[in-house]
Amino acid sequence: MTAATNSRREFSRIVAQSLAAAFAAPHVPPLLDAAQRKPTPAGAVRLNFNENPYGPSPKARAALADCSPIANRYPDEAYGQVIAALAQKYNVRSENILLGCGSTEILRAVDDAFLDPSKNVVAAAPTFEAVLDYARVLHSNAVPIPLTVDHRHDLPKMAAACTSKTGVAYVCNPNNPTGTIVTRDELAAFVQAVPPSALIVVDEAYYDFADDPRYSSAVEFIPAHPNVIVARTFSKIYGMAGMRLGYAIGAKEPIARLREQLVQDNGNAAVLQAALVSLADNDHVASCRAQLNGTRQWLCAELTKDSRPFIPAQANFVMLDMGTDVKPVIEQFRARNIIVGRRFAAMPNFLRVTIGTQPETESFLAALREIAPVRSARAAA
Repeated sequence: MTAATNSRREFSRIVAQSLAAAFAAPHVPPLLDAAQRKPTPAGAVRLNFNENPYGPSPKARAALADCSPIANRYPDEAYGQVIAALAQKYNVRSENILLGCGSTEILRAVDDAFLDPSKNVVAAAPTFEAVLDYARVLHSNAVPIPLTVDHRHDLPKMAAACTSKTGVAYVCNPNNPTGTIVTRDELAAFVQAVPPSALIVVDEAYYDFADDPRYSSAVEFIPAHPNVIVARTFSKIYGMAGMRLGYAIGAKEPIARLREQLVQDNGNAAVLQAALVSLADNDHVASCRAQLNGTRQWLCAELTKDSRPFIPAQANFVMLDMGTDVKPVIEQFRARNIIVGRRFAAMPNFLRVTIGTQPETESFLAALREIAPVRSARAAA
């Protein structure tokens, strides 16, 4: 028997064991799996996925039209240009920036790089589920810490839960689905309290909508705390949710560990061209922020007039306390061709609605007043 034969047999044995382990792993439904969603009716008002209804900047749209000549080439140059632009934006080196297929690929890479069956992940409950869902695939334990009574991260309890067995501490700020924030001072204390062996991931997908003066990005903590990384996305303020591009900012070593977990050639020519010009189009960002925050403030003022309880939000969505399980309420909105957020198991009475255009949001409010008249809302309050 030759050495080559032994090598082939050993390879076959390893492959067989790997496949067996993969099929034995617990099934975790993909987060918001498109194949599991109901089809969206034609002409529906879509207020369910926290998308930017105004879409990409006109300059990004023009860049999309111009990308066809390079569509047959790998976009290495554009990839590097986007990384360089982000590095300049945050005053860091290119080695401190990582691109992903949406920020969700970044979050999966975090779990792959820093979790295993011996490590746990500490997170708020409820929060954006991606990190927790991916952790289950890796057989890592989740340590959920309930939100405070005002629906905010309980950072002191989260810090206390972080031990030498913690691989990842996840903070979504502003938080999805509640829209609440942790302040700069609260985050600073948390970063100091968490063991440096744990990676602190601060998901700032909704950063651009927060206008509370107490709020601040965690990017400032990275130089003194290399166990902090920040995840951002082009899906929200840049209006590019369907194009899938996210990024991380962090110290050289953790970013290098994350890079090892990414899909090779994970950027496409179209989104990279659009992202590059979007980063330079500050006017479009400011316009989207002003319109969406203005509509959010208008909606919250109307809800207050109606005495409807809701969670004050710092994102492009708001959660309303309907006083009853929202599953049938969601279907009533669908019957009116208005698609709102899904039911959250930890907050079954709360309805999350994305801020749309002003007319879209007015349509939502009119439907809400039909489905749950003001008199009923006041009685529940």
